Parts: sequence; C-alpha cells; structure tokens
Amino acid sequence: MATTSGARHWGGFILSGGTAFVVDAGITTLLVHFGLDRFIARLIGIGVAMVVAWLMHRRVTFAMDAAASWSEFLRFATVAASANALNFVVYSLLLVVFPGLPIIVAIVIATAIATVCSYLGFRLGVFREPPAGSD
Repeated sequence: MATTSGARHWGGFILSGGTAFVVDAGITTLLVHFGLDRFIARLIGIGVAMVVAWLMHRRVTFAMDAAASWSEFLRFATVAASANALNFVVYSLLLVVFPGLPIIVAIVIATAIATVCSYLGFRLGVFREPPAGSD
C-alpha cells in the first residue's frame, strides 16, 4: 500500500523531485556547455530525469509495495510528459522573452510551475491507493 502522508512522503517527494531536477539541470547544462542547442539539450535532460523520477517516486515518495506494471509506467509517462511539456513551454517562453536570462533560472521557474501539476497527477492518477478489498 502506498504511503501518502507525513514527513516520509513529503521528504520523499522533495528528495525524488530534487534528484530528478539535478539530473535534468546537470545534463542540460553539461550538453549546452559542450555545444548542443539549449532546447535539444533540455529535451534530453528531461527524458533522463523522467526515468529517474519514476523509479524514485515509486519507491521513495509513494512506497509502492506492488510490483511495477506497464499500466503504472504508462500512467506515469502520461503525467510526466504532460508536466514536462508544460515545463518545456514555460522554459522556452522565458528564454525567448528574456534572452539574457540564465538557463538555470529558466529551469527553476519552469520546474516549479510543473511540479504542482505533476504531484497532483502522480498522487491522484499514478500512485493511488488500490480500491478497498482489492488486496
């Protein structure tokens, strides 16, 4: 059964999301440093971070006892893709509207906005409690 309240849950959400953020920002920054386009670099950073986030949220944030399933992964991928699309749009708009804005600032702002959407989707649609009597 999933754990969805208390310090362990919120600490797990912060740890898992923070780790995914560091992976995303680190890969994006590194790839841009080595000459890759900043938009392509961000797509790669988001993709790698999404896999890290699924594995960590499943285990650390929501403490799922059940084995991972394709349907769970597909629900996660749908929520994550939607949140990451929002993240990428906000990131891109910030860089287009404010071309001198440091990349890391755009990542932080875009990620903060997308975090709210992703948490709600993960909590309500991906790592939800099983219906009573379905043990």
